[in-house]
Amino acid sequence: MAGHDSGTQHKFTGIQKYFNSYTITGRRNYSLCNFRISNFTCLCLCFSIYRLDRQRGRVVQWLGL
Repeated sequence: MAGHDSGTQHKFTGIQKYFNSYTITGRRNYSLCNFRISNFTCLCLCFSIYRLDRQRGRVVQWLGL
């Protein structure tokens, strides 16, 4: 009643040791990695838009600069 693999111990190696769906730590690491990647992508996008606008001589109001 505790789950489909309640009696077995999972032995992971390599990257599966940190990113797996069987342990809470693995799920947490996966979600934190996705969160950080999405934040980094948004930061790069905002910076590239800001750079393009400065090259064109426009003032970017939505960044507060």
